[in-house]
Formats: sequence, C-alpha cells, structure tokens
Amino acid sequence: MAMSSPTTEDSSSSRFALALAGGAGIVLLLVAGAWLMGRGSGPARGTAAEAHLPFGPAEQAYAQQIQFSGLQLSQATNLLNHEFTYLVGTVSNGGTRAVRGMEATVEFHDLINQLVLRETARVIAPGAPPLAPARKRDFQLTFESVPASWNHQAPTLRVTGLDLQ
Repeated sequence: MAMSSPTTEDSSSSRFALALAGGAGIVLLLVAGAWLMGRGSGPARGTAAEAHLPFGPAEQAYAQQIQFSGLQLSQATNLLNHEFTYLVGTVSNGGTRAVRGMEATVEFHDLINQLVLRETARVIAPGAPPLAPARKRDFQLTFESVPASWNHQAPTLRVTGLDLQ
C-alpha cells in the first residue's frame, strides 16, 4: 500500500485554516486588551469590596484643612470608542496631621448648574505614601461615563472620607 503525499490543495487549505485560526486569536487578544484597558485605566470609583474611608466628626473637622487647586480636564477615547474624562489637579494638606487616604465626592453639572453626575473617588489611594502636613501632591481621576449634558467646566470636589495618621 503506497502512501500518497498531500496534494497542493490540501496543503493550501490547512495553511489557510491555520492562518485563519491565528488571526482570530489575535483579534480576540486585541479586543480583550482594549476591554481591560477601558476597565483598568484607574476608574474614579472604587470596587464594591472597597470600603469607604471614615468621615466622623474628627475627619469632618480636618477636611477643612484640605484644598484642591489647579484643576484641569481632558478627554480621550480608547480602541473600543469609549470616552474617558480625566481630572488632574493638586491636593494640599494645610493641617498638622498626615493623610494616609482620602476620598472625595466629585460632582459634574450641566449648563443650568443641575447635577448630572456624582461619583466618589480616591484622591489618595491605598498603598500611596501619606500626604504630610503642609505638603501638596498631584492627583488624577478618571471618569468613564460623564453625560453629554455636562457643561465642560471643572467639577466640584469635596472631601468625604479621610484616613488620618
């Protein structure tokens, strides 16, 4: 019984199938990467498992020592055509205690000053070095879904959680 060698047509179709499978794999990797970039680009709000910082009377009193300045906005679109709004600025600790963690409520308004979006954001994230007294630090917050009715002005920020040393 003689073995026959594969025909050119069989060889072509198996190379085509292999190329098609490889191309589909690459497309899946690109889509997954774009999705992860959109999810993991530092969203402003924390996960459900992330506990809110304390904001009792001592933290509320100290919050008056915290100032936000130099707020600037920018927007970008990822590969999946999702738009992100970035808020950068500087936070200053005018008090006498170091701040290990900080949450702020960020509010975006429309042209007639009605609230269109409210989110809680970590300005000083877990694991970041504490913000020492009389020091400043730059921060960046990312928002995934700012409504189109937003007035394109800097949102208001107010401290709503502090972890003090």
